[in-house]
Amino acid sequence: MKNAEVEVGDVVVTKAGPRHRVGVAAYVDRTPARLLVSGKMVLLRANPAAADPRFLARALSTPGPQAYLDARKTGMAESQMNFTNEDLLGLRIDIPNLSDQRRISDYLDTETCRIDQLITMQQRLLKLLEERDQALRDQLVNHLAEAFGEIPLRRFITRFEQGESPQCEAMPREAGSEWGVLKLSAVKRGHFNPTENKRVPEGTRVNREYEVQQGDLLISRANTPSLVGDAAVVDSTTTNLLLPDLLYRIALTSTMDAQYVAQVALSGRVRTLIESVARGSSQSMVKLRGEDIKNWPIPNASRVQQAEVLREIDRGTQATSRLRSAVTRQLRMLAERRRALITAAVTGQFDVSTASGRNVTDGV
Repeated sequence: MKNAEVEVGDVVVTKAGPRHRVGVAAYVDRTPARLLVSGKMVLLRANPAAADPRFLARALSTPGPQAYLDARKTGMAESQMNFTNEDLLGLRIDIPNLSDQRRISDYLDTETCRIDQLITMQQRLLKLLEERDQALRDQLVNHLAEAFGEIPLRRFITRFEQGESPQCEAMPREAGSEWGVLKLSAVKRGHFNPTENKRVPEGTRVNREYEVQQGDLLISRANTPSLVGDAAVVDSTTTNLLLPDLLYRIALTSTMDAQYVAQVALSGRVRTLIESVARGSSQSMVKLRGEDIKNWPIPNASRVQQAEVLREIDRGTQATSRLRSAVTRQLRMLAERRRALITAAVTGQFDVSTASGRNVTDGV
């Protein structure tokens, strides 16, 4: 449909999806030809005599309009929310005259570009820190493989099972007797996060056989290509958490440390194998068969050698972990500064004419 073709100068607004992703507005500054807006988005084409689309997109992103839209979102779950076109069109926005809109937009184009450049630099640093950790892990795993050879993981497995996922609520369980089902995000890059779970509704029958236990090795069987096959060990004594159907749980013989296997699973040797066998109909979700995981090559090191490798990895990643935390804080501050600057400029909290030229990133 011609009216649904995206053009430079349009504003697109998400209208369906997880709550935090509904109502997101963006100005289209470039687009390929023949790109159509999906049914989960609204395309707005501003009247050029009344509104600058850059200003409109930013105004829609400020707290007032966002609170208005959030109050009108409906859905069966927090992960499946939407609002009507009439809700969006009924939103009232205070906007200055067109000349002031353009001046504010020009100012924000310049200042947000500076912040975005800083954000890009910090994200690049995070990537370098990740690559440093990966290089250390690969070096240690490759050395063990060359020194002691490799054996398929299946030789060390005493139990291999897939969980189940009853109908859950989007919110996490509360402390106490409530049950929760782990989300895929509970297992990421060798770390287990028990707070990533979905609450099992009261009255639902719970299969306690799938309650995860401290020491369990968890591996994702379905995820994005970069995350499928991620492994982590349950290292807390959190109770009342269930294994979902998208995670495998593995128990190992006494000769194999679960943390060691989780680190080997992150190595380049295994990640290359995962990429070659993962299958899926889209790049947003691919899957691993149990047999694929059982064939992972594991360096045949003794428990003493496994422990030494884990200590080396821990020592190496502690320094990068501190740097990563500092960079993450910096990114959070930059994002907050960006949002605050847009809100203040769009709502007229300061005059951009007198503010031009100041350094909005001072103190970041």
